[in-house]
Amino acid sequence: MAEDWRSDLDVWLSPFLAALRHKTRVRLCPAYIAGLIGPGDRKSIQPMAARAGDGAGYDQLHHFVASGVWDAAPLQATLLAAADRMVGGDDAWLIINGTSLPKKGTHSVGAAPRYASALGKNANCQTLVSLTLASREVPVMVGLRLFLPESWISDPARLDRAGVPQDLRGYRTKPEIALAEIDRIRAAGVSFGCVLADAGYGLSAPFRQGLSDRGLTWAVGIPYKQKVYPADVAMVFPVAGRGRPRKRHIPDVTSIAAQAMPETAKWQTVSWRRGTKRRLSARFAALRVRVADGPPQRIHDMGAQHLPGEEVWLVGEHRSTGERKYYLSNLPPDTTLKQLAGAIKARWICEQAHQQLKEELGLDHFEGRSWTGLHRHCLMSMIAFAFLQSRRLKEVKGGKKNRRATTPTESASDTTGDPRRLRTTAAIAVSALSQTPRS
Repeated sequence: MAEDWRSDLDVWLSPFLAALRHKTRVRLCPAYIAGLIGPGDRKSIQPMAARAGDGAGYDQLHHFVASGVWDAAPLQATLLAAADRMVGGDDAWLIINGTSLPKKGTHSVGAAPRYASALGKNANCQTLVSLTLASREVPVMVGLRLFLPESWISDPARLDRAGVPQDLRGYRTKPEIALAEIDRIRAAGVSFGCVLADAGYGLSAPFRQGLSDRGLTWAVGIPYKQKVYPADVAMVFPVAGRGRPRKRHIPDVTSIAAQAMPETAKWQTVSWRRGTKRRLSARFAALRVRVADGPPQRIHDMGAQHLPGEEVWLVGEHRSTGERKYYLSNLPPDTTLKQLAGAIKARWICEQAHQQLKEELGLDHFEGRSWTGLHRHCLMSMIAFAFLQSRRLKEVKGGKKNRRATTPTESASDTTGDPRRLRTTAAIAVSALSQTPRS
């Protein structure tokens, strides 16, 4: 089976190698990606070179990924084209999220103390803004871009040592990085139907407005205290008790926190997909509101308040654990509650993609310190992940004689949906692709 996946990898990488257009890089790129996919617990350069034997030495692999002078843009464009062929379309999701790479030292580019959800505590780590194209519960990672905190942006010498490009040294928030990545993906012709993001991005009014300004459909998490207005809010002239007449309109009602708005709405139990043991469900309620993210304006004695902005869906979720979550979406007014819940919950698949990229493909094993090296390693990891997903889809579509037919949902759920079923190495995962998925 090992030779089978390696020969398939050589064929699948053909357009990527054509984009490299250099004899040595054409040899080293497959060696690096095969090292990420193959056996071994550690996927940093030294152990991968040792396992590769004479095929690619440490110095060659290190130079290829960390210091060689070559443009990654053609490979990125080839990856986007492959992802669009596999899972792109009007029914695809583009999921915006973040993932952290723990680092012990402080010299790795972008490393700084922050909360790492994977560790459940504050730790020194790099933070990547990730973009995942997904359809039928099959994710393909298409973007990983490093966030630079202010402690790095304010230290030019540190940026010089890490080789951060001059045009990327200005401070950018994670939502700003996400919007720039979305523009890059759209410019490459990737098609998707809806952008999804958690509350870390959804709380940003410029991010939501940026998506709407681009004509995109979106569904994002928000903090429970996000202010909203009823959809029928009206703008009126306030009556001046004294002084000059007022010249600006104000809302006829005050905004309230998102958690208070749906409490009187009708709540329904909605199931959005089948998990490993049972169907997943929660109680949802949805109503039309206008977000309080318009220009600030003084309203009576309350000081400056944000005026009503875009009319959207406010969705509340009551989970069986007692936890409550809230979301905003600009999906059309005739969207059903089940469709809203399905869009909101489709974001889960990117977390499984992050987990497999780290546990199987060594995304967090890179030991270099430079901007270029980190992003090239991320690109190689994404290409390796896309190759594995292409094999899954090929197995599902092709079928095997005397084997139970599977749907894309079943295949993705069995290979990425349950962390307990993840293999210890991606080589085992590749071998398992020719086997019947477990029910």
